[in-house]
Order: sequence, then structure tokens, then C-alpha cells
Amino acid sequence: MNKDFDVIVIGAGAAGLMCAAQAGYRGRKVLVLDHAKQAGKKILISGGGRCNFTNMDVEPNNYLCSNPHFVKSALSRYTQWDFLGLIAKYNVAYHERDFGQLFCDDSAKEIVRILMSECQGANATVRLRTDIKSVEKVDSGFVVETPSVKYQVESVVVATGGLSMPKLGATPFGYQVAEQFGLPVLPTKAGLVPVTLHQSDKDALSELSGVSLPVRIESKDQTSFAADMLFTHRGLSGPVVLQISNYWLPGEALNIDLLPSMDVEQSLTEQKQKSPNQSLKNTLAQWLPKRFVEVLLAEQKLADKPLKQLQHKEFDAVVQTLSAWQIKPNGTEGYRTAEVTLGGVDTNAISSKSMMCKTVQGLYFVGEVVDVSGWLGGYNFQWAWASGWAAGQEC
Repeated sequence: MNKDFDVIVIGAGAAGLMCAAQAGYRGRKVLVLDHAKQAGKKILISGGGRCNFTNMDVEPNNYLCSNPHFVKSALSRYTQWDFLGLIAKYNVAYHERDFGQLFCDDSAKEIVRILMSECQGANATVRLRTDIKSVEKVDSGFVVETPSVKYQVESVVVATGGLSMPKLGATPFGYQVAEQFGLPVLPTKAGLVPVTLHQSDKDALSELSGVSLPVRIESKDQTSFAADMLFTHRGLSGPVVLQISNYWLPGEALNIDLLPSMDVEQSLTEQKQKSPNQSLKNTLAQWLPKRFVEVLLAEQKLADKPLKQLQHKEFDAVVQTLSAWQIKPNGTEGYRTAEVTLGGVDTNAISSKSMMCKTVQGLYFVGEVVDVSGWLGGYNFQWAWASGWAAGQEC
């Protein structure tokens, strides 16, 4: 039985590495175990390889959680400014994009380098290619068994992530540990994920694959986001679709304002007065991609005629289509391409201050494995840093 460590962190991702470094700096002897060949695999591919590591504006309402108050403590105690301080310590250059998103100038490898350097500085050991056979509670803490060694430790931190992107090694292990110790796990589903369309819509829109346009999308519960939408050969993607996918429920239609920065009725009226002989198609092609206009006219059965010939009813139909184009997805692309997992370990069973289970002394859950999912834009990484930091102060 190996008793060299006080804490085992299961998972060498964003939350796990942050937690390990923090606990190590407190003088705890920390071991991080992960079955992957490389630490921080999800970090490395995020943000197109540049890692959208946090956001300039982080608020609790940027997160989905069955207990909306749960995220407040950790997010207020380890903020985006704290992480930016860490970035500055290592002289990593970064830039801001739309909606306050912060990315590395160079590579996501910089973020993994920071975390591994922090672990090294805190004397936390990281062991990869190591499977966990079992986690058992004993009087003095826990016994964690790997194929070659049994470790006895005081604390175990589960930082195994969710089910998104199984090609990176995602597994339900963290949920299984929670259930083993009697913690409720809320139903999971893919989040921040492209949506797929019914065959008839897919056929109608097939020629638009690769076309992108700025829109505002609203779900049935009236949550809405404005950003770019991308047509794919399977359905719809782009930042705005990923955002709304967290709120969309099967069977619901999405309302899409195709010209969110315009008063469509006013613009169409002005165009009709200015160029009465201009066709509807040519008018709309000034505002929307031409290929999309052709599909829209055909699918919505809108008459392509000179603006002056549009009947009152036809005019209203055009305005309605542009302001609230409706499409009903038939599903999502699932965990294969999802950026996060919605649901997870019930936060009502966890201390919002320390991330420790309320019923099992010394057992902690951090990061994506818990029922906290952020918006697109660096919020999920900020949750990883904040929850990992919080557990690292206590474990």
C-alpha cells in the first residue's frame, strides 16, 4: 500500500491540474492520475488550438445549473482577473475577441504549460496512462487502486470531465464514482453542440453548406443569443447555434431573426419607395447571402415579384419570415462534437465553498463532472479554474 500522498486528483484536465497545484502550494502531497497519454487534451484542441481560456465578463447567469446560486462562491473567489494574473506570471500573450472572449495569441499549449509548471512548482506529481480500478472509502480516507499500485490518501478529487468528445477519452467514470458514494447524478446530454435537421429541411438547405450569416436565435423559453450561424451538410452550427443548443429541447422549433440589426419592415418599406421596380429577390440579396435568398423564397413560397406588386399580405409574410424564420431541429450531433456535457453530479450534494461532498468527508468533485455548464466563450474554463481552485484550498 502506497501512502506517499495526501491527495489524489483523478483527471489531468483544466480543473484537476488547477486543484492539484493549489493543494500542493498548501503543502499537501498531491498525485494526479489520468488514463490519457497527454495532460490537458481538451485544452489543446479548444478555441481552434488557441484556447478561449476565460472571458472579460463572467457572471453567474452565464451558467446553467439546477441550483443557480451554486456557482457564485467559487466564481467570486477565483475570478477571470485571477487567471489573467497567472497568464501574466508566465508572460503568455493573449487577445480579446467578440463578446469578451480571451484567446492565446500563440497556442493552447501555453495554458497546459502554465498548469504543468504550476504543478511542478507545487511539487504535485502527474502520472498519465494510468487507469483507476476502484475508489474505496476507509477509516483514514480512501484507497485508490490502479493496475499496478494501491494508494491510501486522505482526500480524492474527481475531475474527470463529462461525456463530450469521447475521442479525447471522455468516460462516465466520474458519475459512477458519485453514484457509488450515493450522490445523485442529474441526466446528462450534449451541450454547446451543432443541431441536425429533418431530411426534408436538410435537402432544402443542402446547397448552403458553408454559408454563414449573423442572426439572433430564440428558444421556446425565450432565451436568445445573437452571433453567426453556419449552415452545414448535417444542419446548423456556428457560435449562436452552439449557445442555443443548451436551451433547446427536442420537438421545439427555433425562431431565427435573420436580420437582427435591422428593422425589417421599415427597411423593406423604404426600399419599396426608393426602388419600386426592384425584385424581392434582388432586394433581399442586398441583406442576405444570395443562395440563401433563393432557398428562402422557394421554401417559404414567397413570390419573387417587383416590390410595388407585393400585396399587403405578401409584404407581411416577407417581414415575418425575415424576423422569425422557424426551423425545427430533429436532434444534435451529440457528444461526438459537443463542447460540454449538460447535467452531472447534483450540486445540492456538494459544498459550493469547498466542492466537497456533504455526505462523504474528503471526496470532492470539480469542473465539468458536476451539473454546471457555461455559455460558449471561455465560461467553462473559468468554471474549471474556479472550482479547481476552491477544492485546492480545502482538499
